[in-house]
Amino acid sequence: MRITVLNKIVVSFTLLLSLMLATTHVLAASPAMLEAKQEAEAKGYIFFTAHDEIVAMAKKEGKLRVMFGLNPPTYKPLMNGFKQKYPFMTDIHVEEIRGEPAYQKFLLEIKAGQAKRWDITFIPVDSPKEYMRYTMKHDIFGMAKHGVLKIHPGMIHLGERNIITATSTLQVIAYNRKLISDDKVPAKWEDFLKPEFKGRKFVLDIRPIGVASLVPAWGLERTLDFARKIAAQQPVWARGGTRVTTAVAAGEYPLYYGPNYVNIRMAMSKDPTGNLSYKLAEPVPGRAVDSPHGILNTADHPHAALLWLEFMVSPEGQEIIDKYEPLRASVYTHGSVTEQVTRGKERSMVDWDHFTKFQEYMGKIIEAYGFPKADK
Repeated sequence: MRITVLNKIVVSFTLLLSLMLATTHVLAASPAMLEAKQEAEAKGYIFFTAHDEIVAMAKKEGKLRVMFGLNPPTYKPLMNGFKQKYPFMTDIHVEEIRGEPAYQKFLLEIKAGQAKRWDITFIPVDSPKEYMRYTMKHDIFGMAKHGVLKIHPGMIHLGERNIITATSTLQVIAYNRKLISDDKVPAKWEDFLKPEFKGRKFVLDIRPIGVASLVPAWGLERTLDFARKIAAQQPVWARGGTRVTTAVAAGEYPLYYGPNYVNIRMAMSKDPTGNLSYKLAEPVPGRAVDSPHGILNTADHPHAALLWLEFMVSPEGQEIIDKYEPLRASVYTHGSVTEQVTRGKERSMVDWDHFTKFQEYMGKIIEAYGFPKADK
């Protein structure tokens, strides 16, 4: 009986202490932050006025479950870095999700309420709006704006305010130096329309990520016109970046339009001939929003999840991503590889405004290619 009473006293004291700490944070907040908090809460968002408040709640949770869109070699270094910063986070599980079938399966689990053990989810470009419906409404943008969370505003979805991205990807031109000299490689994307590149002179992926990434700089109509013209060049149509890159390195094809920068850099490091190379054509196309993540609205450890998202975009997290992902840290991070190689160049980056429309862009570009359709 005495133990039960003592337990009740301890619980009551803990709750009272938490309430006092929360009240202290609110009282210490500036008028501007209090106004931001009120505005956020009026719209149904959760807003914390102090980073210490998030840490204190995460300390009570002590666990984290992440359904991740990054590559497995990155997991352990990120977890170790996170634990070093927050030693109380002793129980972290990160699992990979990859490919459209897996995305759809997990989405069905979320809709059916079967994904409750997960705190953070990857949000695929193929179905972003559906995933975003099931994310917890933290005003990450507002908290970052007022310094509660240290996150570059470009990394946060301005409309949703609760989704972040920690990585970026660039599209480049890959080529075989033995088959085409450096000075003959297109310097601009329109150069692919020259007569000398007509008739199976370059490879073009049927999934038009490289072409669709030009929309931010060119607009949709100009990009669709370019898509029709480049299809008329009679390229070698292919699917699968790794296979095509290997074929270019082996000398089967001279040019490859729009592969991922990181894939080419990795392939170059393994190319014994030294013939594989790349060029950054302007405007440099890419996805500033490459692997977005959000906190599920059924998360059991939302405060630990907030700290994880913040850590991913911190200088320590970005350094880990550039090293182990690799070369995919955000273009918004000063000193990241993508920021450095595009510095001073015209960019065409798929930001949040274009992210939810990207699948639509690709669909229209495929139509513009004019692939033959089977007769009914």
